[in-house]
Amino acid sequence: MGAVSDIAVTYTPDQFTKPRYTSVADLRLEERGIKYVRVQHLDYGNVVRFRVVPVGYFKRICKNARPGLNFTPLALAFVGIQFAGGFAPARMADCLQAIDLSSFRVCTYAPGHAVVMTWFQEKVPSLNGELAIPLCPRTILQNVTDKAREKAGLSFLVGFESEFLLLKKSWPPELVNEAGWGASAGYMTGAIESSVLDEIVDCVEEAGIEVHFIHAEAIPGQYELVTGPMSPLDAADALVFTRETIYNVANKHGLRATFAPQLFSNIGSGAHMHLSLYSSAPAASPDTRSDAGLAPKLTPTERSFLQTLVEHLPSLSAITLPTPASYKRVEDGIFSGGTYACWGWHNKDAPVRLCGENNPNQFEVKTIDGTSNPYLVSAGILAAGLEGVLSGAELKTGNCTKPAAQMSEDEKKAVGLENPRRYPRTVSDARQMLDKDQYLKEALGTEFVDTYLKVNKLLEEYMTQPTEEATVKRLIETF
Repeated sequence: MGAVSDIAVTYTPDQFTKPRYTSVADLRLEERGIKYVRVQHLDYGNVVRFRVVPVGYFKRICKNARPGLNFTPLALAFVGIQFAGGFAPARMADCLQAIDLSSFRVCTYAPGHAVVMTWFQEKVPSLNGELAIPLCPRTILQNVTDKAREKAGLSFLVGFESEFLLLKKSWPPELVNEAGWGASAGYMTGAIESSVLDEIVDCVEEAGIEVHFIHAEAIPGQYELVTGPMSPLDAADALVFTRETIYNVANKHGLRATFAPQLFSNIGSGAHMHLSLYSSAPAASPDTRSDAGLAPKLTPTERSFLQTLVEHLPSLSAITLPTPASYKRVEDGIFSGGTYACWGWHNKDAPVRLCGENNPNQFEVKTIDGTSNPYLVSAGILAAGLEGVLSGAELKTGNCTKPAAQMSEDEKKAVGLENPRRYPRTVSDARQMLDKDQYLKEALGTEFVDTYLKVNKLLEEYMTQPTEEATVKRLIETF
């Protein structure tokens, strides 16, 4: 993604700048056979929630100056059938669930249905003239990308990997096959899973999302679907749609898909994020910064971004790894990113893996899973790296060529890992780290972080059941 070489496909941000739809007429609802529109948001617990609006009423709504539905910010904070309290009094009032027409997609997996994502907005402007509600996940991400563009001349391309399991609808959970990584046995003609996978790819591509590939992953019944790069907000929207497609197509064929990070005592499922940076400022030539030798292939801007990204990743774990099961997946030596805050070229056991060719380089963040909200994940990761760009931070650590847990003390010292930051080992510890990270609280919004931490605590309680069997069942039912 974003690479320029003889063996890579080239992408640039200007390919993804224009909204596809700006008015209800652009949607061609009748021509497309749309009868229902899902007015949708993604809550803090990564649950898709929507109301189905018949197309006639949807068109009437869209005649308003600000199309949307009456709503409440409290909808962000439900876990199961419980509500995480602690909202400020101002957030108890109704708000507008504002329709973002540019996010419109036909639900290719549900005939007659389409979907739009939404913004949480005030019904009337606040005293400072603002409409945006700072708790809205899409708004938080948009604010970070706007700040990057305005203050640093930066834009980004983002893409995601979706790892998931296909299970039979039986109990205890039974995988659809025993195939391993890339094995043809995982994609046999006539097998129900092959029909499911083909239909998933068709539905995702018909919705305007580029699919790079799909294949059997490392454990039986596991698959990975990789989609192409987009702007950060569009990429998060596309990931939500992709996950919904996978769930729905599997269900249509009598299977169950799950993005649970760890169900069995082997390798789990992740949701790795790939990103590239694009700067409007010309690169300094020659590169005279003292950290150039630590990562000579990176530009000064990329090194600054990498430095503070790595610094803040452990604190971001409450967002990127939000459930107890998340910490069973992330271990050293199993290609999940490991527990050391570090980076490495083509190192699959570093939380930040650099890959691709130069101009620009590609960052793969591995310590993310499918229980996380991609708007909040993207906002946190981009905000973390942006701190370094704005402050001119110099890179302090070098390339880890093997898992940090397997490095000797001399090897760690050689790359600046004498006192490495470690990832938290529980989601409770992760919440404490995020709460203490003053930069992230300011960058993402103190009100948001405080609210999110309350929701995440309730989520931990909800996902922790009396027995392992009950915990696995809840994981499958929720994610």
